[in-house]
Amino acid sequence: MRKLVLAVLWVLFLAMSVPALAQPVKSPMIAVSAIDKTASASVSGQAGRSPFFLFFDKQGTLVEAVANPYKDAGNAGIPTLDFLAGKGVTVVVAEEFGSRIVEVMKGKGMRAVEFKGNAKDAVKRALELK
Repeated sequence: MRKLVLAVLWVLFLAMSVPALAQPVKSPMIAVSAIDKTASASVSGQAGRSPFFLFFDKQGTLVEAVANPYKDAGNAGIPTLDFLAGKGVTVVVAEEFGSRIVEVMKGKGMRAVEFKGNAKDAVKRALELK
């Protein structure tokens, strides 16, 4: 009887846990390298050394702003891309990209968009280029 009760409890636990685990992660799609944490901030010159990343959803709404944890790393490019890929980013915006980093981005399923101006306008441009 005790085994039956434990089995029923385990099945109930799994039934309640699996739907929560199966829910899709609401990840941002576009990361804009920026010099500040607001949508009006200027786009940063390089993604790897950018002070901040602004994450926007598919509708162009700012979802999150975070400090770049790798901006001071010796080789910031690859760790920064790994960080962005972990966030579900598929488009990265910066003023410029080197050819090597663009190839790495392609390998991670990301697209580079070069843009000079503010982050909000950069996202509009990135969405137009789909």
